[in-house]
Amino acid sequence: MQLIIISGRSGSGKSTALHQLEDEGFYAIDNLPVSLLPALVQELSQNPLKAHKQVAVCIDARNSQAELQRFKSLCEQVRQYAKLSIVFLDAAEDKLIKRFSETRRRHPLTSKALPLAEAIKLEAILLEPIVVEASLTIDSSDMTVHDLRAAIRDRILGADAAQLAIQLKSFGFKRGLPIDADLVFDLRMLPNPHWNESLRKLTGRDPEVVAFLQDEVDVQKMHDDILSYLQHWLPKIEASNRSYFTVAIGCTGGQHRSVYMAETLASSLQSQYPGLQVRHRELQL
Repeated sequence: MQLIIISGRSGSGKSTALHQLEDEGFYAIDNLPVSLLPALVQELSQNPLKAHKQVAVCIDARNSQAELQRFKSLCEQVRQYAKLSIVFLDAAEDKLIKRFSETRRRHPLTSKALPLAEAIKLEAILLEPIVVEASLTIDSSDMTVHDLRAAIRDRILGADAAQLAIQLKSFGFKRGLPIDADLVFDLRMLPNPHWNESLRKLTGRDPEVVAFLQDEVDVQKMHDDILSYLQHWLPKIEASNRSYFTVAIGCTGGQHRSVYMAETLASSLQSQYPGLQVRHRELQL
């Protein structure tokens, strides 16, 4: 049996993710008390009248702190009966505040004594035991509902279960690190096409920018160094039972150097990892 646990901070898109899995044929359960997880999985896996090959469960901060602290040990029990993946959804705090303000929904942890901003911070603390166990973290800060559903479909359902699912993500440091980054490379020391007026409005996908960066020795040396690192260490990461891995590549604005590097690295790694995906955070706003 395959079990996917969906968790994350309120407003990050947990319901959307669960509904997408349900649409794909998963038996979906929302807001399950975490202490009931092992008994549920045992029942579903062993009772032929309730057998389900694919199950998705949403667990959130409405569980008690004591129960959430037991999350790791409960997952160890679950793995006796099911192949387990844990997906954690998150978003920047200002985005979460904006979403609650726009929808006028009440955050489950807010009260007269605990305003929204503080509830969002507290929720992150309560969910830390789930964060550290997560197989995959998805940053929904700049995603629409449709983007998130596509991300769930492509990253979880589209991945070859026997192979590490890799995402190369370009980004701009001026907007902060991606929440879902497992590994970060900084390209800000490389020559910047932004200072060439004819290239400023283009991106790292455009032939003119590609030609500019290909002519820079340091850019090619950086490419070779990162590629060598990934070719050596990704198989070892895969051997450690990781299912998902996000490599974030950043420059100042996330428009030229990081986009070019993500694209060229993807071309070099595609044959070894055919399910590899590329996302350019700043180009998708």
